[in-house]
Amino acid sequence: MNKQGTHSTAVLFIRDRLLFFLTALVIIVLGVVLMELDRVRLSKGINDIGTTTYFIIVSLFFIGVWLVIDFIRQRAYYRQLHIAIEHPPVMQAAAIIQSTVTQEQRLVARLLEQQQSAYLNELRSYHRQQERHNHFVLQWVHNMKTPVSVMDLLMQEAIQQIPFSDQEQYQFISDIQDEADRMMRGLEMLLYSARIDKFEIDLHCKRFSLHELIRDVIIDHKRLCIRHSITPQIVGEAWVETDMKWMTFVLNQLVTNAIKYSKGRSGPKRLHFHMEQNEHEVKLNVIDEGIGIPSYDLPRVFDPFFTGENGVL
Repeated sequence: MNKQGTHSTAVLFIRDRLLFFLTALVIIVLGVVLMELDRVRLSKGINDIGTTTYFIIVSLFFIGVWLVIDFIRQRAYYRQLHIAIEHPPVMQAAAIIQSTVTQEQRLVARLLEQQQSAYLNELRSYHRQQERHNHFVLQWVHNMKTPVSVMDLLMQEAIQQIPFSDQEQYQFISDIQDEADRMMRGLEMLLYSARIDKFEIDLHCKRFSLHELIRDVIIDHKRLCIRHSITPQIVGEAWVETDMKWMTFVLNQLVTNAIKYSKGRSGPKRLHFHMEQNEHEVKLNVIDEGIGIPSYDLPRVFDPFFTGENGVL
């Protein structure tokens, strides 16, 4: 720090404590006067301890007056400081703390404003980067879905041209088609994950029949259900008001996991959808016959990227 900065800091320090200096000066002057009076009395042979008591009382009085005045000056500042601490977000601290009194407090307020401005600039820069990243992801997903769809069509044509007796080649093409389906589901999951930050913009609620939507989702997975001997069952009817696109995504996840963790079991398996609707709510129970989830993993099944003991997300 240069000499000019040091001088300015010293001036600010003294200005903030001017009231304290004045109080101390008054006490010193009072002490000198009382000592002179006491010396005069002693020279006349008068011995009285009242002067000392009087000095202590008056000194405490002036110190108390100074503390009261200083408290009144800074009461609003401390109140705002407590509000800023007890009621986050901290970003608004600079706007809350306005009743600054001392130069030190004003400097701290300016520092808070500068820190808030720097934080907001960095946050805006991060948002711009996130927007560019999401735009790239969305564009990449859309570009990848086209060749995967073409692959699926080509494999469907190949399956139709395979002789019924050539089961080995049919199984080979079917396995490739299963992997293409998994790739498509993965791309859709990535697409929805990229949209989650703007969920409120992407959300379009309307009323539709839930049982019809479940039927459409099952039709999309019909080939895998037939291949792995899974029989879907839909019981009940229900009408809901929500976003059909996101609801489809949720149902796709449930059906995909049901097939994924049921196909290892031999024999026919059941995938049961049961709906109950009353005046206040709609309940949808989805029951499969897969490997299941241990009871101690259940509280964490909705944690992002959590993999349980059985590998179930």
